[in-house]
Amino acid sequence: MRSDTGHSQRRKTSLSKERVVAAAIDILDSAGESALTFRALANQLSTGSGAIYWHVADKDALLSAATEHVLSGAMTSVVSASNPADALRAIALGVFDAIEAHPWVGTQLAREPGHPAMVAIFENSSAQFDALGVPRGALFHCVSAFAQYLLGTAAQTAAAARHKFRASDRSTVLNTIVGEWTQRDPTEYPFVHLLADQVRSHDEREAFLAGLNLIIVGAEALTATKRSHRTSPAEPR
Repeated sequence: MRSDTGHSQRRKTSLSKERVVAAAIDILDSAGESALTFRALANQLSTGSGAIYWHVADKDALLSAATEHVLSGAMTSVVSASNPADALRAIALGVFDAIEAHPWVGTQLAREPGHPAMVAIFENSSAQFDALGVPRGALFHCVSAFAQYLLGTAAQTAAAARHKFRASDRSTVLNTIVGEWTQRDPTEYPFVHLLADQVRSHDEREAFLAGLNLIIVGAEALTATKRSHRTSPAEPR
């Protein structure tokens, strides 16, 4: 007769953390964070809750692991980048696409800016700004602007998720926002009226890339300034 202890141990070892995280991602993608319970996870994995607790301590740890798994893909694309600026674009667009595909990731990053995945992004982007030639004294400001830009995108996605906006709702939501904005007096808010059509019809990914390029161009300008200081002739004493 098999002992209960031996059977329980085999159930624990037959299940990997990778399988648990993958199943959690499936639930999060299909039904959202509220649907992710250890009971639902156990049903999906055809196991007991105890076997899952063997691999993850609680729901927060599970959400953290799922977020880190999804965002790790943003780092892999850096390998094929031809230069530091392209690597920075690859990191940022990787994060953007991950959040678009998995809106709950945006919620996690907005809720926990010090998330391990964000620490990895901070480290990798720092290395790329350094390789770009940004002066060490300006490195933090460049990386901070980059990270805050990504967190802003995450916060927007989290807000949309809280209001249960779907991609199919986008046109209606933007039209409603623009309609409310343009009720204001155009003599007091001329640029709100000027840009209303662009707000209504803009492409999110294109706008994200445009803002990202502003950060990179600014970093490149710092690099150019650093080089000019190195090559400029010494001033007469």
